[in-house]
Amino acid sequence: MHAVTHRRPMIGIGALAALTLLGGSTGRGQELRSDAAPTFTKDIAPILQRSCQNCHRPDGVAPMPLTTYEEARPWARAIKTRTGVGPRAGLMPPWFIEKDVGIQKYKNDFSLSAEEIARIAKWVDAGAPRGNPADLPPPRQFEDASRWLIGEPDLILKSPEVTVKATAADWWGLLPSVPTGLTEDRYIAAVQVREVNDIPKGGAGGTVGGRFVFHHMNYAAEVPGADADVEFPGTGASATSIPTHEVGRNVDTFDPEAGLLLAAGSHLVFRTAHLHSPGRETKAHLEFGFTFHPKGYKPTKKFLRGGLGNGANIDIRPNTANQTFHAYRVLEEHTKIIAFEPHLHAPGARMCLEAIWGSLIQTLSCAGYDHNWVRIYFYEDNAAPLLPKGTILHLIGTVDTSPANKNVSDARNWQGAGQRSVSNMFLDLGLSIQLTEEEFQQEMAKRREKLRLTRNDVVIGCPLCNLSRPPAAAASR
Repeated sequence: MHAVTHRRPMIGIGALAALTLLGGSTGRGQELRSDAAPTFTKDIAPILQRSCQNCHRPDGVAPMPLTTYEEARPWARAIKTRTGVGPRAGLMPPWFIEKDVGIQKYKNDFSLSAEEIARIAKWVDAGAPRGNPADLPPPRQFEDASRWLIGEPDLILKSPEVTVKATAADWWGLLPSVPTGLTEDRYIAAVQVREVNDIPKGGAGGTVGGRFVFHHMNYAAEVPGADADVEFPGTGASATSIPTHEVGRNVDTFDPEAGLLLAAGSHLVFRTAHLHSPGRETKAHLEFGFTFHPKGYKPTKKFLRGGLGNGANIDIRPNTANQTFHAYRVLEEHTKIIAFEPHLHAPGARMCLEAIWGSLIQTLSCAGYDHNWVRIYFYEDNAAPLLPKGTILHLIGTVDTSPANKNVSDARNWQGAGQRSVSNMFLDLGLSIQLTEEEFQQEMAKRREKLRLTRNDVVIGCPLCNLSRPPAAAASR
């Protein structure tokens, strides 16, 4: 048994987990020193550079920059509080995966380790000392905030412009479609959506909801024609559904073998836009940046949207914490889950995804939820769940309508299903790939070789990975 590399599956749902921080990329900090109080220059600045300053910098989306000691020192207590609340609403950085249960390998994980959180707390408790200026790392050099995170797109499209009044109620509905202008079929490798509006820099509130008017946009690519559904645009037989844009959502990058079709002559169909007021009259539109696979590319695997959940039968009591909802689905084909994306509304507190294979129950992922930040969690390539057909997926959602949940506007109100933030949803909008039997066996063989698995190893999310031969052959012995 490879005790260090592989863990026995954790059965059922784990308790709330350890801790995380603000928005960066790679690496983990040094171990906490016991002989002296941490200092800003030596211990805290590297953490802020890696995991905070993508947002907390001049012209960033955060309400205050944290690029220097003078900027960070007044916020020291707040930094300690927000980094130490655990994976739930209010956490900074907004990465809510629980660290004591399920798969722990995700792409672009910008969370902090428990040691880093402890280091921040010790620094604050010691009076937030500056330290030796010679220890300060060189300041980060920031690229233009308008730079596309996916690289220069091959195609940029814009939604129609909207005007949202300062006192407007939430609005949910259709916007006019936009032609792609493509004269040949192309396959999407990645897509990034960003809002462009006239909210002045530094003039927004303390949350991302104060900087944007598009809460979310469901959209698809569809060729106008006989098979297009007039009543429900973007749902016809030729439509390509593209992952939903939501406030705070990160970039969508698709499996190299499962690109999404953007057909010649297609239009982007904006079938459901949810708009809300940021407190001032605002003009805004969305920009959609697409990068394509090379010409001549054809996908070899079928891309699947998520959608596990319950969009109708939601009964949320007022003034009640820890209300739990469940949904199940049996996989009809072998499946590789690429990403986990919890989706609730204002009362949302937590969501977990389990896989049930025979008598084996494995928790794949658990994440806290904050309606101010939408996160899609992409599994690392050798950690993405490989599930045989017949697996039961079990989704568990927890909501909180007590006064402790500051996202709920009025804790006295009952809530049911609906599109507005004062209504609710219970969905996993994650991404998956459908596999043939041959592809499934090939994926597991690559996983075994990469992780050097033996028959005694158990990999969370791959119940058959420890078998050295196909399930049918194993069952015949």
